Amino acid sequence: MSAIDQLTREEKLRMMECLWKDLSRDEHAFVSPSWHAGALREAELALADGETEFIDWEQAKKLLLGGDGN
Repeated sequence: MSAIDQLTREEKLRMMECLWKDLSRDEHAFVSPSWHAGALREAELALADGETEFIDWEQAKKLLLGGDGN
């Protein structure tokens, strides 16, 4: 069992927040992967063409967790 398994959920979230704060301190040092811009363009085009639509966050979570989102 690793030390991280011993942490509570709250402690893990605090640790993640600290890591994110540290990583995002110098945003210019972070370079998005090359595929990221293309994926964003594809999503924007699909939205503009009516091929996809925005959904409520609660519905999205259900879909991601294996439900039908309804």
